[in-house]
Amino acid sequence: MVDAESGALANLEENIMKDRHVIVGAGPVGRHVAQLLALRGSEVTVVTRSGTDTGIDGVKHQKADASDPAALTAAAEGASVLYNCANPPDYTTWTDVWPPLAASLLTSAERTGAVLAIAGNLYPYGKVSSPMVEGDPDSSTETKGKLRATMWADALSAHHAGRVRAFEVRASDYVGPKIGANSHGTRNIEAAKKGKTAWVIGSPDQPHSWTDVLDVARILIAAAEDESAHGRIWHAPTNVPRTQTEALNDIMAVGGFASVKVRPMPKAFLKAAGLVMPVVRELNHMSYQFEAPYIVNSTAATAKFGLEPTPWDEVCRRSLDQ
Repeated sequence: MVDAESGALANLEENIMKDRHVIVGAGPVGRHVAQLLALRGSEVTVVTRSGTDTGIDGVKHQKADASDPAALTAAAEGASVLYNCANPPDYTTWTDVWPPLAASLLTSAERTGAVLAIAGNLYPYGKVSSPMVEGDPDSSTETKGKLRATMWADALSAHHAGRVRAFEVRASDYVGPKIGANSHGTRNIEAAKKGKTAWVIGSPDQPHSWTDVLDVARILIAAAEDESAHGRIWHAPTNVPRTQTEALNDIMAVGGFASVKVRPMPKAFLKAAGLVMPVVRELNHMSYQFEAPYIVNSTAATAKFGLEPTPWDEVCRRSLDQ
């Protein structure tokens, strides 16, 4: 154990002054992290199982199985920061995909000395009755929430043991460009442009927080480079809450489109569909987020890093691009 810790510390010191960044995942957050880093001239490599090309100038792309510690360690060798921006899109595979991937990321960060920057979500908090703040307990009783909570607990334990430097950024439902059906905040946009009624899970009229993926990327980069920000959770800068109806029609308005009706999917329909469609069953488990106010407080990030959320009108304009 002593030799392993000494090796990790040696790698840590060697990589502190480097500006090489390895991003696991080419989804919306991974792409935004890559673009921000590339714009400032950093060396950036995006690692995916398929070798997806993000199309961002100056960014390298590598095909590798990030759940294989040997492969990921090789890809991350010499990196100052290793970003976990992976997001398995199919809820039904999370219990199979996440544990080996999270373990591989931890192992690779320990072996290379890279800071482990984790893009997380609010699921670990479970059902809440007040705005979420950093330090609230991870009290979820739902499978996906418990899984994400365990991932963070393992990373924090390794951080406290001196094996890695790690932190997690938590964000609410994503808005921004090229997210599409992967977020409740964007999946109805294309249909709404055509004037079609938007059908949503939960209440259309409960206040809800929406986080721009650009703001997730901004705080991931800022916190990675601030030693005093490691070893804890940060909430990504997030605008004041908007209901599902307000958020969608705000987006329509900035694009010059007419407002649309926003209606809740009947609970009886969702329950019946969940009996035969596993993905709908998983969505039903998360519907509590839209049945009551679901609000994230991100003032700590603003105070620490000076990061304000992207202005809401700009978030809406960006979100039109799906």
